Order: sequence, then C-alpha cells, then structure tokens
Amino acid sequence: MTLPPWAVAALGLALLGLGAWLWRAGVERRRLRRRLEAAARELENLQHSFSRFAPDEIIEEIIASGVAPRGERKEVTALFADLVGFTALSESIEPDVLLRILNGHFERMSRAITDHRGYVSTFLGDGILALFGALQPNPWQANDAAHAALAMRRELEAYNKELAAEGLPTIAIGVGIHRGSGVAGLVGSRDLVQFALVGRTVNLAARVQDLTRSCDGDVLVTTAVREDLDPRFALRPMPPAEVRGVEGPVATWAVDRFEGAP
Repeated sequence: MTLPPWAVAALGLALLGLGAWLWRAGVERRRLRRRLEAAARELENLQHSFSRFAPDEIIEEIIASGVAPRGERKEVTALFADLVGFTALSESIEPDVLLRILNGHFERMSRAITDHRGYVSTFLGDGILALFGALQPNPWQANDAAHAALAMRRELEAYNKELAAEGLPTIAIGVGIHRGSGVAGLVGSRDLVQFALVGRTVNLAARVQDLTRSCDGDVLVTTAVREDLDPRFALRPMPPAEVRGVEGPVATWAVDRFEGAP
C-alpha cells in the first residue's frame, strides 16, 4: 500500500516530533538524575556532619519524622575523663604541638570508649564525657564503662611512649564513673545541637573525677557503679570525701585491674 504524499509528510513530521520529545525526555531524565544524585550526596554529607554531634539512631529518627526526638528519662552510666595538669602544659608548648597531642589523645580515648559500647557525648576543653546505656538499654553498662576506663589507661600508656619517643611531654588522666538517671536527648540552639544527658549523674561523675587529683587512683567509681560491677574487677576503697553539690561524703573505689577475660 502506497501512502499519498501528504500522509508521508504528516508521518515524517510526527516521527520528528516524537524524536524531539524523546530527546527532551532523555535530557530531562538525565537532568533529574543528576539532581537526585546531588541531593543524595548532600544528604549523605549532612548526615555525616550531624553524626559528629548526635548518634546514628537519633539522626535516623529525625530524618524519618522531620522533628527532633523527645527526651527520655534513662538509667545511664556516665564516664568523665580529664587530663591532669594540662592547663599548665598548654602554656609551655607551641599551639600546633598542643593540638596535635590533644587530638591524638582524643582519638585514642574515643576508640577505647566506642569499643566498649559507649557513646562520646562531648569534649569539654581537655575533658571527655562518655555515656553508657543512653542510646539503648544496657544492663552491662557499668561493666562496659569500667572496661572502657581500663582500656583508656592502656591506650594512654601506649600513646605516652609515642610522645616520649618524639621528645614531647607525656600526659595523665583522671576518670570518674557514676550511674544514675537522667534525661537523654538533643540539647542546644538552632545553630548547634548535641546529644547529651541532663541531670546530676553527669555532674557527680565529673566531681568524682576531680577526686583523682587527691587520692591514689586514676579511675574512681561510685557506690552505684560498684554494686553492678563484675566481682572480677579489683577495687580499692578510697576515703569518703566531700564533693560540691552533694550532701555528705561520697564513697568511691579505685579500679586497679580486671582479673580475668572480659
């Protein structure tokens, strides 16, 4: 069957129009794909950046709901570690060397904490606040915190050997651990937020850490922690001491070692 000239011309125009439409559709699809890929990269970058301030579980909840999750009251073990005499040290060495020592310390201490199911909540100057049991229920949180503290001690010993080999000053830490209730959630302003524990538990852990300056022990735990610890932890009772913000003396124990396999 032979088509008349006008039909051939109409069909040609239709095919040209279809080809142009397909070409535009292909261009639009490629443009849309590039936009989606760019948006995915931006979301990944934002999630990676935000993960420096909040744990993955909280980030996923915010992404899913579009709002900040509500705070929850939880039983948490707080570990507070601080460098001993670091303020005086910071005044005697160059700033870039100071930051290199401090960042190397934070890297090793953070690894020891996360390896024992802890979450590094924040860095406070030369101090570290870590939480155990804040993200998920953890009946072994006291043991995890004590194991983390001993791992921090070992990491620091290895790090000090590296510093000494470079002719740099070595460092020392004091660690305080306390278990109690608090409200866990995101706190901060529109410009900066972080996942934190609000309550007396963190304050008492910090006060107990202060006691390491005046007693024979670099890792101290409170009665609330001692009651939940594995009996294979070797503990030494310290003289009860007054701490700011707490009525009556606070009993603490020095954690010397763990006698057995974790």
